Amino acid sequence: MKALVFHGANKKSWEEKPRPVLQQPTDAIVKITKTTICGTDLHILKGDVPEVTDGRILGHEGVGIVEEVGAAVVNFKKGDHVLISCISSCGKCDACKRGMYSHCENGGGWILGHLIDGTQAEYTRIPFADSSLYRIPAGSDEEALVMLSDILPTGFECGVLNGKIKPGDTVVIVGAGPIGLAALITAQFYTPAEIIMIDPDDNRLEVARKMGAGFTINNSREDAVARVMEKTGNKGADTVIEAVGIPATFELCEVLVAAGGNIANIGVHGKSAELHLETLWAKNISITTRLVDTMSTPMLLKMVQSKKVNSRQLITHHFNMSDIIQAYDTFQHAAREKALKVILVNETA
Repeated sequence: MKALVFHGANKKSWEEKPRPVLQQPTDAIVKITKTTICGTDLHILKGDVPEVTDGRILGHEGVGIVEEVGAAVVNFKKGDHVLISCISSCGKCDACKRGMYSHCENGGGWILGHLIDGTQAEYTRIPFADSSLYRIPAGSDEEALVMLSDILPTGFECGVLNGKIKPGDTVVIVGAGPIGLAALITAQFYTPAEIIMIDPDDNRLEVARKMGAGFTINNSREDAVARVMEKTGNKGADTVIEAVGIPATFELCEVLVAAGGNIANIGVHGKSAELHLETLWAKNISITTRLVDTMSTPMLLKMVQSKKVNSRQLITHHFNMSDIIQAYDTFQHAAREKALKVILVNETA
């Protein structure tokens, strides 16, 4: 089969790899029909995730058709259309019983495209299939559901839930890329009074306004701080969501948060950021970090199916899977290409 393979920092290739086989009775083999590229894949390619080794097939999102199941799989059978979760979970360990699937103690968590081969391939192996796949109802918009593999639950759980957004709050989201926009979409479940988006890309800010942002900022750090303070009566925001993953944006969040507020980090950080306790120690703020657990996926699946959430609006480009190198170039140059999420279609499926 063909797959996108990581060969070290800034090195990748579309090449022939052996088709995966069942390794455990709880496994399933899924033929990928549609997948996508995540900002985390770009962090991997930059060398920010050293656990990813030479030869690894990247990708942790997608939908597909079950090709084969292990003897212990009871919820799925050959031919089922399924949504793949970016997080694999045994469903039985202490962490999984607490809903912390990302910390599965039996070899789950974020493993696809990280510790085991992932979904940017014609076929993939899914461990713990019964608790790591979701059946797709007939007639569903499967492209829209690809957004439920990772970015929609990530924006919701790591940004909105960790940020403790409440009705009437002022929310600032730093970063209007796909994950920041996913936080924007799901933050509106809680009717905040104002959502402010900060990003250097005017196209993304225009998209954010269409998706519900009431105020957008594309300015220097100093001007962004001044405008947020002007909007909030010099108090700052109740919740600030970091959706980029670089030191400058996290440190900006520290300046923008109000006393008693929350900083919710979503971004994947490859470098340390300064924590300014000299200004934060007395402000009664909370700082949260999280790897998505995907415990919200069943709810979000219902929201998308009922058309209460339009996840398709995050998709801007389509490619055949065999054109994945071009797709990466488009995704890596998002401002130039006006790209959000790309859909990669397995033309052999």
